[in-house]
Amino acid sequence: MSTITTTDGTEIFYKDWGMGQPIVFSHGWPLSADDWDTQMLFFLAQGFRVIAHDRRGHGRSTQTGSGHDMDHYADDLAALTAHLDLKDAVHVGHSTGGGEVVHYLARHGESRAAKAVLISAVPPLMVKTEANPGGLPKEVFDGLQAQLAASRAQFYYDVPSGPFYGYNRPGAKPAPGVIWNWWRQGMMGGAKAHYDGIVAFSQTDFTEDLKKISVPVLVMHGDDDQIVPYADSGPLSAKLVKNGTLKTYKGFPHGMPTTEAATINADLLAFIQG
Repeated sequence: MSTITTTDGTEIFYKDWGMGQPIVFSHGWPLSADDWDTQMLFFLAQGFRVIAHDRRGHGRSTQTGSGHDMDHYADDLAALTAHLDLKDAVHVGHSTGGGEVVHYLARHGESRAAKAVLISAVPPLMVKTEANPGGLPKEVFDGLQAQLAASRAQFYYDVPSGPFYGYNRPGAKPAPGVIWNWWRQGMMGGAKAHYDGIVAFSQTDFTEDLKKISVPVLVMHGDDDQIVPYADSGPLSAKLVKNGTLKTYKGFPHGMPTTEAATINADLLAFIQG
């Protein structure tokens, strides 16, 4: 297995396939690099170098008891890009991974980056505050933590079989393999990392980070996202970055890179090559 060891001794697992311009994929909570299989195979076939890592506490990376916050996530990503000496990289982040990409670019600079893509991503801020009245109440995220603590295995079945992929919508056709793959990825990781990660993705305010980003940014969001509600995320992020483009997908769910891979991959390719 390919791993790097961070300054605090955490081993970060990563995949690195192919040659050409690098595309770096940052996965969502509580998943792993495996969630990008469809994208990695597609872009590998298009002549790109594709890289994806398991966030600390997730997948095959060390199940650390601490460090589950956006600063560590961004620093781990920076350590990986430095280790691989990446240049002209395109960073693609889904959900929590979108926050990771934004914080990485703002915290570590854009010298290694060419473009960024935020898919169904958590920025600018998910939780409701006085400054963010459109956010979700903190009680929603407290409830997620309570469900995780009570029965992570059941919780990790309920999420993908329901709101994550829109399988709870009328006429939806749930794919058992997709549901169980989500469950498999989730259960590979550490409960502590996932518990703390809920705070990281919901309470981190990325507003100032977004303002610092000057590389072209494509913001992709489905208007039927039941995990990261559209109105308080995608459109706001696209406005805050200096060079942002918003692409809205009618009826697409949070997990659209999986359920709508053909559409998402084609639009990603067009943006990267544009």
